[in-house]
Amino acid sequence: MNWPLISVIIPTYGREDPLQDTLEDVLKQEYPAFEVLVVDQTPKHEPHIQQYLEKLASEGKITWFRLQWASLPGARNYGVRRSSGEIILFIDDDVKMPVGYLQSHAQNYQERPEVGAIAGRVFDRMKLEDSQKSQAGDSPYEIEYLPPEAMDPGIAWYYIDLVHTVKPQRVISARGCNMSFRREIFTKYGVQFDERFRGSAVREESDFCLRLRSTGYEIWYAPEAYLVHLGEETGGCHDISTRSLKYQLTFYHNHFLMALKNLTLFEQLRLFARLFDCHVLGHPPCNKSGSPLKIISRAVFYTLGFFEALKTVVKSSWDAGQVYTKLDQEAVALPAANHKS
Repeated sequence: MNWPLISVIIPTYGREDPLQDTLEDVLKQEYPAFEVLVVDQTPKHEPHIQQYLEKLASEGKITWFRLQWASLPGARNYGVRRSSGEIILFIDDDVKMPVGYLQSHAQNYQERPEVGAIAGRVFDRMKLEDSQKSQAGDSPYEIEYLPPEAMDPGIAWYYIDLVHTVKPQRVISARGCNMSFRREIFTKYGVQFDERFRGSAVREESDFCLRLRSTGYEIWYAPEAYLVHLGEETGGCHDISTRSLKYQLTFYHNHFLMALKNLTLFEQLRLFARLFDCHVLGHPPCNKSGSPLKIISRAVFYTLGFFEALKTVVKSSWDAGQVYTKLDQEAVALPAANHKS
């Protein structure tokens, strides 16, 4: 079989040993044609990680880019522009994978010409622990086929489960830590990640996948293309603390931005209602504190987030907001060595 070249893009910020472990797993892949691009937004690494990355780059095993800013969608776009693969694959900087992982992604494209994106299964440590607790004493919690609601863009985000689902099927979105795309999604159709998604950039991959629908391609869930997402508490791909007020504001801003850009008015209203019920009132599946003070606090951020997103959309009439793409020519980016192919 003529295997396509896969560009593995790893955005990273503030990760040290988990990044090294991730790279070691990637470089062990039993796949004949792949390159690894590390889009590094960490201001300063610990000495042993710095030396490790320098060694891999000098040996041509990775292409290592150093940036002076921190944005997950910005890093994804940056990596795409410097990639060579027919398949563009994104993973997080804190994952573990089997040696056949890349082949599982590639094989689905070979077998399914109608598919433009692969959503891999994610063994999410935290979500698996929660489901195991709720199923104490029973058999492991599994889903064969997602319910019809998981394809409804207004409410899909509360039904699509790429952790426990075991059967391959068409889906509406992928998870950012394990997703791949045909190169032409970016080149022929010009779809980019929206760099206005802030903080942890929650919903940036959902926004991208909703816009991918205009290409006519499908998104296919491939449970055999799985990895383990460790969900490290520190690091990631942004420089906003998850405990900060700014983070709370960006969380709601991003949800509303995705909806205002991609959904019909009816779909928007349904999403807004579910977002309020789950994330503000704290009802399942969010299961947040029902303290009146906390509900009021979350409601304030919900409201502020909506108006921030509305402002972002209005501003888009004269400013597309691709800030980091514009900075690309000025950014300090030092490729350490030629990539591996």
